[in-house]
Amino acid sequence: MKNKILSIIAVLTLSFSATAQIDRSIQPTPGPAPRVKLGDATTFTLKNGLHVIIVENHKLPRASASLTIDNKPYSEGNKAGLSSIMGSLLGRGTPSITKDDFNEKVDYLGARVSFYSSGASASSLKKYFSEILSLMSDGVKNSQFTQEEFDKEIKVTLDNLKSGEKSVTDIARRVEDVLIYGKNHPYGEFTSKKSLKNISLQDVKDNFNTYYKPNNSYLIIVGDIDTKKIKKEVKQLFGDWTKGTIPAYTLPETKNAPHTEIDFINMSNAVQSEITVVNNINLKLGDEDLYAALLANKILGGGGTARLFMNLREDKAYTYGSYSSVRQSKYAGTFRATASVRNMVTDSAVVEIQKEINKIRFQKVTAEELKNAKAAYIGSFVMNVQKPTTAARYALNIARYNLPKDFYENYLANINAVTIEEAQNAAHKYFKGNKARIIITGKGSEVLKNLEKLNYNINYFDKEGNPTDKPEMNMPIPKGLTSEAVINSYFEAIGGKDKVAAVKTLLMSSNATVQGMALNLTTKMAAPNKSSMVISGMGQVLSKQVFNGKTGYTEGQGQHKEMTAKELAKATARTSVFKDSKFKTGKLDRIENLEGKNAYVVVLDDTEIFYDVASGLKIKEVVTSEVGGKTVKTPTEFSDYKEVNGIQFPHKMTLSMGPMKMDFILTEVKINEGVSDKDFE
Repeated sequence: MKNKILSIIAVLTLSFSATAQIDRSIQPTPGPAPRVKLGDATTFTLKNGLHVIIVENHKLPRASASLTIDNKPYSEGNKAGLSSIMGSLLGRGTPSITKDDFNEKVDYLGARVSFYSSGASASSLKKYFSEILSLMSDGVKNSQFTQEEFDKEIKVTLDNLKSGEKSVTDIARRVEDVLIYGKNHPYGEFTSKKSLKNISLQDVKDNFNTYYKPNNSYLIIVGDIDTKKIKKEVKQLFGDWTKGTIPAYTLPETKNAPHTEIDFINMSNAVQSEITVVNNINLKLGDEDLYAALLANKILGGGGTARLFMNLREDKAYTYGSYSSVRQSKYAGTFRATASVRNMVTDSAVVEIQKEINKIRFQKVTAEELKNAKAAYIGSFVMNVQKPTTAARYALNIARYNLPKDFYENYLANINAVTIEEAQNAAHKYFKGNKARIIITGKGSEVLKNLEKLNYNINYFDKEGNPTDKPEMNMPIPKGLTSEAVINSYFEAIGGKDKVAAVKTLLMSSNATVQGMALNLTTKMAAPNKSSMVISGMGQVLSKQVFNGKTGYTEGQGQHKEMTAKELAKATARTSVFKDSKFKTGKLDRIENLEGKNAYVVVLDDTEIFYDVASGLKIKEVVTSEVGGKTVKTPTEFSDYKEVNGIQFPHKMTLSMGPMKMDFILTEVKINEGVSDKDFE
């Protein structure tokens, strides 16, 4: 049926093409920029200072409200995370309604109500909107903060921090903000275990009573509403919200590096490098060269056809994508170019990103590039302006930035008016290729040697953005220590060589869930060198690999493939009930630090195995292979060792494939039972 539908669509497409009789050799003449007419917004201000913006739109029987508290950023110092905790606790009960009753009522009405440190939002069908707006106003004005909910939120936040400690991306973004803005800047602060310990329930209440005020806030209401009626309701619901004096705060100045530098954060578990080339800029809505900067960025890294993407992904295949962005801000803007790349091409990716940044700074873009960038911006703008929320958001921006009332009506004309020279001038002004921070979070032992060849000054930082010494890449191996000794220590650690030698057959079964699908991995081994590995899921065998000591094959997706001579030689050399014994002939390559643990690294051909120096246990294995002409490293981590019949087995194996991780949990181990010769046929 699906193929028939596709065939019909194909025929119809050909038919339309033949009927239209369009001369495609003639390029259409571009018309003038569309004239944008935003929906009319009604604005007024309550006596407590709350600015209200109302936009009627009767296309759908729905309405929404959005509250923006437009406070200037302020430092939380040694209590970083305080406002975030406060925002999370908003709406968890008021004097008039409990948290459970509140949530039940919102769910019953099929609505949505959310609260956060900088505001709140709500949406529902038209007939329930008055009730939902009332619930939102109650949470905004009267939220109660209890010790029970506070303790729960602190625990959740601590758990989230713990889970993010091994995330290369999370650490990269945290340290980037520290380096870009500074630790004493509100944008450079981050929540930590230490700062959470300094936060009390009273601090949360004080923060709410000090900063969550109407006199610097905007309430936007959009949808199928009657302006006169809503205006009356807003006055009744929000008119008694008490205004206050927001404490004054002077933002620290942000500074660019005097010369381009590399700032490196070492993450020993990184299988790819997070690269950000960044500099601070002073750019905000209403600035004359905003349009030129946006178009220059669109050409450089604003999508899948931009220069960075075409270079680093399409041409070099370094990454899945590389992009750039211009962040305008009233307080501290930035220009960024980013990419996540394989470790071995980290230095090359830096060279290419810098090359593209400097190229657009010193060479004019082509007329075709500028035309396409304008078309993309205009198309996106026209699509968005059809949305009712857009009119309200634009009205909010006009108020916040004190813009002319016709700012957005003239937006497209200003985009269309940008010249090639203006685009280059904006790129030269805002893309500081000569005063950039090249912030790299990655595995130092694999990338630093080549980065040092780029002739940039390299600074080193820890996971919290503190300056540190260059990480030890390879610690000295104790004199006389061999790979055989390391493997022998491993066998002693898991139960002793006699226990290991007594194992003639081994069956292990593990379960994992991948994108909602349950998988089972069953491995069977028999001395001296027989093996069987079966992966099952969805009630069928998905993959099977068998080696009987002399011959072998693989099966998957309905195909059967006999092992090649090369594969057989490798299986013969590597297969054993405990394959680590085969690595006694490998090379003891180095001692490497993994998440605070020193590990001996034994290398044999395409595989590295990491053994904890302190415990002797195997903690990681990395296999290098060629996939589609690219070199790919596939790491597996071993943890949660438990004893089975006197031998320690890792009950958790974490396999990483790019950004995806699969946790295989060991559910069954059988020693000297459950395996027969038939398993290897």
